[in-house]
Amino acid sequence: MHPYMTLADGTQVVHSDLIPDEDGGRVLVHFERPTEDGFDSVRFELPSYKIEVWEGSYTDEELAKFRQFLECNSHLLYGYAAQGGLKIA
Repeated sequence: MHPYMTLADGTQVVHSDLIPDEDGGRVLVHFERPTEDGFDSVRFELPSYKIEVWEGSYTDEELAKFRQFLECNSHLLYGYAAQGGLKIA
């Protein structure tokens, strides 16, 4: 998994490499934030935006915001995933 961004509430956003498939590839995007008891985490699969894993106390409203975030950033995430992550000098 490669780091992509840290949101204002401390949620870390990371993504996989491009996973080849018959439709041109997919990317896993994981959101995780620390809590007093561990972590809240959810993993989405692109391009379907399907939730793969969900643990903790993210609300339906937060999940909807994550989907919207992914809709706005999916083209970037695919590009970085194909390159093996964001290249920072």
